Amino acid sequence: MTPTIIKTFYWLVIALIVLFGLRGIFVGLAEMAISPFGGFILLLSSIASVVVSVVFSRIAAEFILIVFRINEHLGAIRDQGQMR
Repeated sequence: MTPTIIKTFYWLVIALIVLFGLRGIFVGLAEMAISPFGGFILLLSSIASVVVSVVFSRIAAEFILIVFRINEHLGAIRDQGQMR
């Protein structure tokens, strides 16, 4: 049950990252009308932050899944020890 919940939260986080990334891209494009260099930097930083955020959220989700898997294995080891 836990992997399903983690995957759901992962996809919700990805959706939020994409929405904020699109917002940053549009703000960067609007800023280019005022300051071309500043808008370009904002555009590049928005794209880079989306990529980094997606990678970081994947790493965090995998880490959480690994922690739960370790907990399950430790519970199985504990149960084996009690049977003896």
